[in-house]
Amino acid sequence: MSKELATLLQNNPALVGTGLDEDSIAVAGGSRGGNKRISIDGGVFRKIVGGKEVGSIEDRHMNIIFVKMAHDPARNYYATAFQKGVKASPICWSSNSKTPDADVKAPMSGSCSTCPKSIKGSGNGGVGTACRLSWRTAVVLPNDPSGDVMQFVIPATSCFGDEDNGRWPFRPYVQTLVNNNVSAGRVITKMQFDTKASVPRVLFSPAGAVTPEDYAVVRTQGQSQAAENAVKLTVFQSDEPPAPAQETVDESQHEPVLRESTRNAPVTEDAVADVVKKWTKKK
Repeated sequence: MSKELATLLQNNPALVGTGLDEDSIAVAGGSRGGNKRISIDGGVFRKIVGGKEVGSIEDRHMNIIFVKMAHDPARNYYATAFQKGVKASPICWSSNSKTPDADVKAPMSGSCSTCPKSIKGSGNGGVGTACRLSWRTAVVLPNDPSGDVMQFVIPATSCFGDEDNGRWPFRPYVQTLVNNNVSAGRVITKMQFDTKASVPRVLFSPAGAVTPEDYAVVRTQGQSQAAENAVKLTVFQSDEPPAPAQETVDESQHEPVLRESTRNAPVTEDAVADVVKKWTKKK
């Protein structure tokens, strides 16, 4: 920030309170300094802003509040194998994991359920699927519910599966809450790394109840543009022509099968088991 802008904001604090107009947001590219998200890369909870890591949490667990969730998982199929740090464009994608989106130029299939790239075993070496499945959510921290709304894209390995000692993958966790007439946004959720998994995988469990005083804040955060952007599938499309399709390495899933849960485990409202630590600033 320039000295002049810093002085302007310091001398005119009401400027910030007036908010942003549509023209300014549009010319700026619809961005307010880059999206904020949580990553589990390398088995560590990391805070990413504008594509750069700004902090991390050393603990194997952290607490969040879901303020908005996509109604369906999404899918992306890439023509080339995954390379860390290399930005690539998918050649086929789906916002609802059912059919390719309308702007896909060359769909792999008319239906995701019958697509050869989305069946189990189609991934590299017969593991997982070639088409990557994930679930987009928007979260806030329980100790600062009115603070940053962050995107958390949950990989398929963390979306589906069985209960593990009172911890669930994402969809069975939400199903368990719903079976007990509890909305996910009313619960402080603890997410914890599965130390038995060979790739970063998190499981979810209820850690406490959102206080009535914070209900309105959580609801407002869920209606924000940041939350809308977090759960929307946005596809990077390069001007370069796509390379010939190859078998892709799918590090995010093993069982992308949607199935109903019959569990009806009770959800407790114990006091928060632990306080979410502040992000450790990188030196």
